Amino acid sequence: MASSRPAQNPMEGTPKHILDLLERLHAESLDQERGMDRAIFAGASTDEDKKAAVRDKFIALDQDKCHYVYSLCRAIDARTIVEAGTSFGVSTIYLALAASANAAAAGGKGNKANVIATEYEPTKAARAREYWAECGDVVTGAIDLREGDLRETLKENLEEVDLLLLDIWTAMALPTLKLVQPKMRRGAIVIADNTIVSQGYDELLTYMRSPDSGFINLTLPYNQGLEFSVYLPKN
Repeated sequence: MASSRPAQNPMEGTPKHILDLLERLHAESLDQERGMDRAIFAGASTDEDKKAAVRDKFIALDQDKCHYVYSLCRAIDARTIVEAGTSFGVSTIYLALAASANAAAAGGKGNKANVIATEYEPTKAARAREYWAECGDVVTGAIDLREGDLRETLKENLEEVDLLLLDIWTAMALPTLKLVQPKMRRGAIVIADNTIVSQGYDELLTYMRSPDSGFINLTLPYNQGLEFSVYLPKN
C-alpha cells in the first residue's frame, strides 16, 4: 500500500538550482565510486602516491550523511564549522547552507557563518570553488578555503568551533582533532566518516573513547559508519 505521507524535506528552503547541482554531483561521485576498487592504489607505496591516485575523484560524503550533517548543524545552531578534507567541495555546500541559514535566522546577532574548509590538492580546491560559485553568495560568502597542509593552515584564526567534520586521510584525523580541540566550544560536535571499515581510525577512536577525553560518542548506522561525538570537557 502506497504511503500518503509527504516526502522528507531535510533541505527545505534551499534554492532549486543548488539542489539540482547537489543531485548531479552526488550522482557523479557515485558513478566514480562504482568504478573504483583497491586496484586503484596498485603501485602506490607512499601517501603521496595514494593521493595522486584519487586526485580526480570526488570521494564525497554520501548524500544521506550530508542531509544528516546539515540537519545537525541547523539543530545546534552551528556557525563556525571546520571541514578537514574538502575534496571537490560537495559536503562543504551543505555546511555553508546550514551556517548561512543559522546566521540569517539570528538576524545578525552572534557569530556570522564561517565554514573553514581545508584542501591539500590545488586542483581539487579549484574544482570546489567552481561548484561553490554555481551556488552563489549564500555558499561562497560563508566559506574560508584554506589550501595546503591543514596542520599549518588551522593554526590561526580559529575560534569557538561548533562542529568539526573529519573526512580526510585517516592518518590525519587525530592530528587534526588535537589541533582544533582547544578551539572547540563545550557541546561541539565531531563527525568522522567511514569509521566502521577503516582500521586507520583506531588511533582516533582510542583517543576519543578514553574516559578522560572529554568526549561522549557513538557510531551511527550509516553505510560504513559515521562516528558522532560530543565534546563535554569536565572543566
